[in-house]
Amino acid sequence: MIDVLVADDEHPALDELAHLLRRDDRIGEILTASSGAEALRMLSARAVAIAFLDIHMPGLSGMDLARSLGSLATPPAVVFVTADDARAVDAFEVRAADYLLKPVRADRLRRAVDRVLELGGAAASPDDEVLPVTVGSSVRFVHRSDVRWVQAQGDYSRLHTADGVGHLVRIPISELEQRWADAGFVRVHRSFLAAVAAIGEARLSGSDPSVAVGSVVLPVSRRLLPAVREALVRGASR
Repeated sequence: MIDVLVADDEHPALDELAHLLRRDDRIGEILTASSGAEALRMLSARAVAIAFLDIHMPGLSGMDLARSLGSLATPPAVVFVTADDARAVDAFEVRAADYLLKPVRADRLRRAVDRVLELGGAAASPDDEVLPVTVGSSVRFVHRSDVRWVQAQGDYSRLHTADGVGHLVRIPISELEQRWADAGFVRVHRSFLAAVAAIGEARLSGSDPSVAVGSVVLPVSRRLLPAVREALVRGASR
């Protein structure tokens, strides 16, 4: 079981979120604070695994509070819970684990806890790029290290993660190819980019060269064969 803190200056929202968290049998003690300053005092005295923070609180805002948590001996993972759908990029910059829009659904809240537990309750590595993606009416953060392959869709790219979900981002695949080359990604086709470490099988001879990422088979362009071979050899030697 993990202990958490909920901070919101609106008491009905605070009570509702605490109520939903109590229904999750993985949650232990729930600390509640009605301001950012009160939350900071609590977190300075007591470590918790997750801090659920409203963004807009008088005085010390949730965003300001999140920026100050790095000074704690054991900083919690941060999940923003807000009615403001325009601050996802700011949340991404402070490396929040998740971003929930009010009113919060129980299943969405549970997935946020799942995500923190999957990450081990820790912030992402500074070298691991994080991209905010829209999932229904909420925003989720996808770590580059979770991406197995990428599919081009015009000016967008669809990021396919280990859990089999594809997330659409407004970034061309050519830009991701450049940004992620040093992180072990290789362009295998004009429509596909793959994480070398995720490639389980490669068939680079014959009339239809391909690589397999899990159960998904991606075609390899003949023009890109030399680069793919080099990337696989380089990956195997690490």
